[in-house]
Amino acid sequence: MLYRIVTLTALAVGGALLAKRMNRAGGAQSDSCIKEEIDVNVPVRVAYDQFTQFEEFPQFMKSVKEIKQLDKKRLHWSASIMGKQIEWDAEITEQIPDNKIAWRSTSGTPNGGTVSFRSLSRSRTRVTLEMYYEPQDSFEMIGDALRAVRSEARRNLKNFKEMIEMRGQEAGAWRGTISPPTEAGTRR
Repeated sequence: MLYRIVTLTALAVGGALLAKRMNRAGGAQSDSCIKEEIDVNVPVRVAYDQFTQFEEFPQFMKSVKEIKQLDKKRLHWSASIMGKQIEWDAEITEQIPDNKIAWRSTSGTPNGGTVSFRSLSRSRTRVTLEMYYEPQDSFEMIGDALRAVRSEARRNLKNFKEMIEMRGQEAGAWRGTISPPTEAGTRR
């Protein structure tokens, strides 16, 4: 039994390393990009407003222990991923009320993405998460090979759906807009 576990682990790490190498060489993309979506039975404004309450993410993201909002654009995350304690900083790069929130990490494992919101009806919204991450060590590569981040994202969206539908309203809101930098690197 132990032999099988060691073999599977070696295959997972080898596959993840190969995928990462191919990605760097311009070959096939690694499995480090995910897209998940879920339909929630609340208006788009309610879904979006709840997603602006970053410090409440641990209520539906079980691996996230704490998020500190440092200012309107910067967040500090603390999580336990498969028993490993990790922390990182992120910045919101774009935020458009009732439309999307985009971010990128500024420390820790490189990651970023977008959560978008699309009204399906007056009381139904599609929430779409698109995220990328770059595994940095064998632990993260194993998790990537086992699709742990994809499974966690799917579970988090399901938990968000259950939480917001049970509440029926958001716990707060931030309706400000954050514009992405222009190509020249200056703010609009």
